[in-house]
Formats: sequence, structure tokens, C-alpha cells
Amino acid sequence: MARVADSQQFILGPEVDGLERELAETIGVDHAISVSSGTDALLVILMALGIGPGDEVITPTYSFFATAGCVSRLGATPVFVDIDPVTFNADPASVADAVTPRTRAILPVHLFGLCADMGPLLETATRAGVPIVEDAAQAIGATNRGREAGSMGLVSAFSFFPSKNLGAFGDGGLVTTNDGRLAHEIRLLRNHGMEPKYFHTRVGGNFRLDALQAAVLRVKAPHLPAWTEARRRNADRYRELFAAAGLLETITLPVEPAGFRHIYNQFVIRGPRRDALRDWLTSQRIGTEIYYPVPFHRQACFSGLAGLRQDAFPHADAAAATSLALPIYGELTCDQQQRVVDGVAAFYAQAR
Repeated sequence: MARVADSQQFILGPEVDGLERELAETIGVDHAISVSSGTDALLVILMALGIGPGDEVITPTYSFFATAGCVSRLGATPVFVDIDPVTFNADPASVADAVTPRTRAILPVHLFGLCADMGPLLETATRAGVPIVEDAAQAIGATNRGREAGSMGLVSAFSFFPSKNLGAFGDGGLVTTNDGRLAHEIRLLRNHGMEPKYFHTRVGGNFRLDALQAAVLRVKAPHLPAWTEARRRNADRYRELFAAAGLLETITLPVEPAGFRHIYNQFVIRGPRRDALRDWLTSQRIGTEIYYPVPFHRQACFSGLAGLRQDAFPHADAAAATSLALPIYGELTCDQQQRVVDGVAAFYAQAR
């Protein structure tokens, strides 16, 4: 940060260029374009793809709002699909069924740090002749059969929100792609469509990542593998502790399917009386969060979508009503995790 201050190069510049080179190598892509947030990463991708009124984008109904909000913001129609009840990610069969002649993109989400099942999704996209846009905001370092999140679709979006496994000193995001033409378009759009200075071939936006954020991320990024392994160890320890407490018939723990590498941006359990459990844990000074209590198909801003049936997404509704995220950060100690498990066990013992 002092180096950036001394340079007075606060917007773009060598820190941003260095971060982009380093993350492109880490993720295994030809191009990495830093932007101002994960939301803006999705927005600028959809702008670059020319998505707008009359177009449809298929996406799961259970995710952070930006996934669907960016589609709607451009005048396009988000087409919601239900999730797989085990992984929380888009159900591939539902995605295939949702394709219409107006479909312009498929936007799966690698939710909570677990990659979506990309094989069948890529097959569906190929048959439909549309691109896959990966929402990898929560999944940097996750893999699907050896392939990195953010390297499988045409283009992908990451977030560096401070709570992410790789978090900035505020907002930040990244776009990755192997398509050179698309990369150039996104670089153009993130800076008001300007090339050269004061000459505008497109109407873009101010989606630039500032140099201070890039500098912080460049220092933190080499630590990401160790931080991820610490989260994975904590996830394994939770499984051992919950099993020892006899709670596996009461609650459902996150899964890591064969061939997938989960990076546990969140550790989300499911269980009965979720809201009361959260209140109890809060009273014990144990932090939790609900991701996400209102799926897209029940949000007021999407209530006017033609043909939307609120009863058509039972697995998303069930996840919204029963899921609860527990502490999982890498520095969590064994004693702290035992306290979390004891708190959950005490709640369900009282309930019985």
C-alpha cells in the first residue's frame, strides 16, 4: 500500500497488471481482467456478450442476488431453475429443460465453494449454441475433475469481497476467459468504452479495480492455497465432531462429490428448526449466517416475470428454509469448532 501511495498510480497501472498476470496463471486461463466487484464482473460480461431486452439467461434461483440482478439490469430475462438438493448448485436436467430459442447464455453458480456439475451443463450449452458464464464468485481454487473454477466456461466472474477466501481491502472482482476478442471487449467496457483516451467506441462503465486493492490482493494471493487447505481441514474436523456427537441423523453436512474439490467459502449445514437453532447459537455467542433466505423466484422485484410459478422450485425453497452457515475460516481452532458442535448438540437435545 505504501508502494502504491508513493507511486501515485492509483487507477490501473503496474499493480493491476501484475495481479492480472499472476491470477491468470493461478486459474489457468489466458486472460484475467480485474474489475471493481464481483457484481460488476457479471455485469460487464453480459454487456460484452451483447445480452439485452428479449434475451433469456438461465440461472439457478438460489444464489446471491447479483447473479440474477445483473441479467435483469440489462433488460434481459432471468430464467430460474431449481437446484440439486445435495450440492445446492443448478440441477443440470432443469437447465436443459429451460432452454428456449431466446436463450442467450447459461449462468451456473459454483455456490459456497463447490463447482457446479459442469459436464452436462457444457453439453447443454453446446447443443443450444450458447456460452456458459461461470459465476465463480465464491469458488476461487475449487476444481471440477481437475479443472479450475473459472476456466471451464467461455467466461467467468470472481469476487474479492473481504469475506471471500481471497478477499480485498474492500470490493473487487475479476473476469477470466481464454477468448482474446472477448477479453479486449471487457477491458474496453470496464473503462467507459474508451480507447484511446477520450475516444469512445462503446458505452461502457467505470468498472476498474483500483491499484490499492490490487496491491493487497497480490500480497494475499500466494497464501490462498494454505488458507484453503486450512478451511478444508476444518470441514473434515466438523464432520468428525458432528459424527462423534451423534448428529448426522439430525443435520445434513456439506458434500464433496468424487472428482470435486470444495474450498468451503461457506460451511452450510441443513437441519430442522433452523431459525430457532440460529437464535440459540447467537445466544451462545456463536456466529452464523443464512445464505439465502429468499430465493429469486420469491423476490418482489421478480414477481412480474411471465410464467413464473413460485411452487416450481421445491429444492431451493427447502434450502432457503433449512440451511445455516457455521464458522469455517482457516484460523478456527479445534476448541472453537468443538464449541460450535456442542452448541448445535445442546439445541437439539433441548428440542427432544
